[in-house]
Amino acid sequence: MDNQIAQHFRKEEQEQIENFSSLIQEALDQNRSILTNFLNPREQYILQTLVNRDSDLKLGLFGGFSGAENQRALIYPSYFSPEEDDYLVQVFEIEYPINFAELEHRQILGTMANSGVQRNTFGDIVHNEGRWQVAVNAELADFFQNEIDRIGKIKVKMIPVVADDLLRIESDWETINTTIASLRLDLLISTGFSISRHRAKELIEGRRVQLNWMLVEKSDTIIALNDVISVRKYGRIKLVDILGTTKKDKLRIQLNLIKTR
Repeated sequence: MDNQIAQHFRKEEQEQIENFSSLIQEALDQNRSILTNFLNPREQYILQTLVNRDSDLKLGLFGGFSGAENQRALIYPSYFSPEEDDYLVQVFEIEYPINFAELEHRQILGTMANSGVQRNTFGDIVHNEGRWQVAVNAELADFFQNEIDRIGKIKVKMIPVVADDLLRIESDWETINTTIASLRLDLLISTGFSISRHRAKELIEGRRVQLNWMLVEKSDTIIALNDVISVRKYGRIKLVDILGTTKKDKLRIQLNLIKTR
């Protein structure tokens, strides 16, 4: 692995870098496009960084919805112009008795994740006024349509959605400016969610915290720009900018937050 690339990423991301590097080499050697499963934003960033090193290749992303968080990536020769159909994404509407039952995101996610497929074979689960839609790998569309007939005790049908009927993703992020003594993980969680540092450490040690979609268990982990912290039942924090220091040598930072409680 190129040390100049490796030094910019965390140790636990090195395996992913090697996997992506293999896909890039395959695209170059065979002079063809390579399509991935759904990638989270951190994976997208890593792959984009790697592809940008080679002028013969480009990277496209598509997740079915405008502004999708999880997207399939297409590594393709620079002369090629991909269309949405090349990403093989199918969006389904989850049809259910909306007047007599309620669905929740965690129920849908749990049902699909336990259906016998990998998590990266489906993308965003989108909700708007009682309607639910989900993006999946088109190669597995028949599987999802045939296998997902109940979510919990609720009978459902997976109905293919055309482009004109896609739900719109609404952003829940809010931006705050604050000060902090350091960029330790426990301090960011304490500051972002207005909880004690002791409680933040409990959440980390209780395996309820992810950093860039990977489990993290060290409270003293140092957070870098654009890192995303996810805390179960609390929400997410993204370090957007470091604005300088105060007279007392505290860091002035900008955070994006999604709070779920």
